[in-house]
Formats: sequence, C-alpha cells, structure tokens
Amino acid sequence: MKYALIFPGQGAQEVGMGRGLFDSNHAAREVFEKADEALGYSLSRIIFHGPEEELTRTENAQPAILAVSIATKVVIEKEIGIPLRPHLVAGHSLGEYTALVAAQTLTLEDGVRLVHLRGKWMQEAVPLGQGSMAAILGLDPDRVEEACKTASMDQVCSPANFNAPGQVVISGHAEAVARAVEIARRMGARKAIQLKVSAPFHCTLMEPVADRLYESFSECSWQSPAFPLVNNVSATVIQSTEEIRQALRKQTFSPVRWLESVREMEKSGISHFLEIGPGNVLSGLVRKGCKDAITYDTSTPENFSKLVAALRGKEVGIVG
Repeated sequence: MKYALIFPGQGAQEVGMGRGLFDSNHAAREVFEKADEALGYSLSRIIFHGPEEELTRTENAQPAILAVSIATKVVIEKEIGIPLRPHLVAGHSLGEYTALVAAQTLTLEDGVRLVHLRGKWMQEAVPLGQGSMAAILGLDPDRVEEACKTASMDQVCSPANFNAPGQVVISGHAEAVARAVEIARRMGARKAIQLKVSAPFHCTLMEPVADRLYESFSECSWQSPAFPLVNNVSATVIQSTEEIRQALRKQTFSPVRWLESVREMEKSGISHFLEIGPGNVLSGLVRKGCKDAITYDTSTPENFSKLVAALRGKEVGIVG
C-alpha cells in the first residue's frame, strides 16, 4: 500500500512543541540548532518558551512549524532505523515548503530562511486590520465564490483555501470579507466565521510578496525532489525544480486546493496519510475528503508512538 507524508501550515504552532524531541534526541537538536544558525536568532527559544504572541508572529510561526516538522521526521527515522520513502509529499500552504525540505529539494537552512522572509513580507504587505479571512462552512464552493464576487465591490475578496467538502476559507480586504460572511449566511451557510489572523493570505493582496519571494529563490540551492510533490496551486504532481518554484510563487496569492490535492493523492493509490509535525488538522481534513483514508499524526506522544509502531511493524506495507 502507498503512503504520503503531509505537513501542516500556519496555525499549528504551540509554545513548547518539539521540546520532548529536542531533549531526547541528538538528531532533533541538530535540526533546531541549524534553524537557529540559519536565521541568526534563537528560534528554538521562542518555540520552547514563547511568549505565545512572539511565536504567533507570522515570521516566527512559519519557520517554527517547519523546524518542528522536520525534527519530528528525523526522529521517526531514527526510531524505525531507515529513511522514510513516501510515494508522494504535500503540505498545506507553509507546509508545502516543509514538504520540499523533506523531499530534499530545499535544505533545512534554505527552507527556514525562505519561510521566515515569507512570513515577514506577508505581514508587511497589508497593514494590520485592513485584511481579513473567514471560514465558510456548509456551502458549495461555487456559492462561496459567488458570495465573494458579490461582496468585493472593487475590493479583494476570494476563496483562499478549499479544505474539505463544505469547508472553504476566504480572504481579502476586511470590509469585503465581512460583507461576504453576511451574504454566505443569507445563502444558507451552516457557519460563517471571521478568523483571527494577522494578514489576508492566499489572495491577490499577496502578489507583491510573491515577486519578492521568487527573487529570493535564486539565493537557494534547488535539487530535484527525491519524492514527487502534489502542489497546492494545481493539485497535481510536479517534479521539476522550475515547476516547483513557479508553483510556490503562485501559491502566495492563489487558493490552496487541499481537498483536490488529497483526492489526487488518493487517485494515485495513496491509502495512508502520515501527518508529520504539530497538530492533527490535516488528518481530519483528509478523512473528510476521503472516507477510506487511513491517517496517522504526531500531535501527541501517544500518536507518535502509534505511528512508529505501525512503521516498525510494516503495517500494510507502510515502509516504502
């Protein structure tokens, strides 16, 4: 049976995440030390000790989640005694960069530097309070798009994440998003909730960030991926480094097609989805999108141990 590694995006961060890995495993400590050195400040101190508002800052949250996810992966590999060799990799938004580090397309150092800049520039792109995001539940995607179009009124408002059946996140100018929330409620949405975020991600307000990021790609060393990537923008498998760079650029201001990505992986024969990193949000989204999918996550020590046991036991051929 085939398996994929999937990596979480921003929002999964929590003060203290990864501390057990750091304390108990030399390979994990190396990951955190390399991340600190690459960034020129103690990211690990912020991860382990906070304060929460400092960890939550986009420029810290993104490299923090990437570092913890990669540290988790290397500890799993130490536990089972062999490298993980997934059939596919994918990540949600920020998690796509983590997936590329896992696939050896980017080094850990380049990965944390890129997402630190990505987070910093995203926050700078739209002044605090001028952008917003909202989750629309229980409404078909085409109806959500219609609500956004009606609400825009010469402002930006568009779908940002197609996460699961009946779960779409929208993004744009705060006033337009607020109008879209009210329109979606009138259309019959089960819930329409404005999210507590610091910037309107994955909409055209982020286009200046995309251009700056693409320029910064030239400072990184890119390798062909060891494992194919299902990318957020097209929800298709891509393998060439230029395709990957272009997809990352577009991802900055385009919606994350997570539901389509999961179903593409399922069509490719993936039956097991291993969520590597903090939280378990993606595992829940996978199960909503693919009823037969088997998921594992590393959100708790118990779940981490279950995953390691499954890999050690070669359950249904998970070890590739």
